[in-house]
Amino acid sequence: MGGHHHHAHDHHDNDHHRHHGHDHGHHHAPANFGRAFAIGIGLNIGFVAVEAYYGWLSGSLALLADAGHNLGDVGGLLLAWAAMAAAQRQPDNRHSYGWRRSSILAGFINAVVLLGAMGFLLWEAVQRFQDPQPVGGVTIMIVAAIGVVINGLTALLFMSGSRDDLNIRGAFLHMAADALVSVGVVLAGALYLWQGWSWIDPLVSVLIALVIVAGTWSLFRQSLHLMFDGVPDQVPLPAVRQCLMAIEGVTGVHDLHVWALGTSETALTAHLVIADSHPDREALLQYALAEMEEDFGIRHVTLQLESAAFARHCALGDTCIRPTA
Repeated sequence: MGGHHHHAHDHHDNDHHRHHGHDHGHHHAPANFGRAFAIGIGLNIGFVAVEAYYGWLSGSLALLADAGHNLGDVGGLLLAWAAMAAAQRQPDNRHSYGWRRSSILAGFINAVVLLGAMGFLLWEAVQRFQDPQPVGGVTIMIVAAIGVVINGLTALLFMSGSRDDLNIRGAFLHMAADALVSVGVVLAGALYLWQGWSWIDPLVSVLIALVIVAGTWSLFRQSLHLMFDGVPDQVPLPAVRQCLMAIEGVTGVHDLHVWALGTSETALTAHLVIADSHPDREALLQYALAEMEEDFGIRHVTLQLESAAFARHCALGDTCIRPTA
């Protein structure tokens, strides 16, 4: 993606547009995913009920444990759905931004839960290496295979949105991780029945846990970054500063801040020092707003235009990042 930032002024480059402008479609995202959440939650609750029932009938702890685990998925999906709904709430006098940040928080919680679950899986696997247990029978494999299908289908529902939205990516990873764990159960069971290797089960667990941790790490890192008002990865701050400085009539930029309002909206504030001779401040402002949206997909822009004399006394002049020469 980095390669696209050099032609910030080339509006005809569609590829460039797709990267920076991918906020444009974001307002429609929730409507499509509402159905995905409903289907995913329905499928998983049905699966949990069947598993719990058969686990209870057969007295299989493994089945009951898996039912509990899949109930955790329903929790993860409900969390992501609730966050998406909360982010849609209109701003009011107490929350002037609304609840948009809930989507970042939900992505973070989903990442933490997944990392915790994988830590637990690794711990269990280490225990099983030391004391190998017979791997569950055919019933467990059949149930796990159904789990692969259900979790795999649910993950597919969120695949399209997982690129642009951290919250949707959290839901996607949660489902994909579970599908993988179930694949591991089926594989380990099959190899055990075929070759009688009891060590295959913990080995598969370790490999899968490592794959999932690797996949979840970026979600954890990015959501934590955004929670602390970090600059979103797709917005290079030096390029934003250059773009503002390059506008005709702008002689300085200070107090520049870029942060995420939620997982799909970015905000920017800055003070622009305008040459006294500049004839039309409103045209300059309009141009600056258009540039920010077109080049960086930032729609929530607040710019304060100052004269050079005012800027000299601007209290905030010293509090910003110094532009590097």
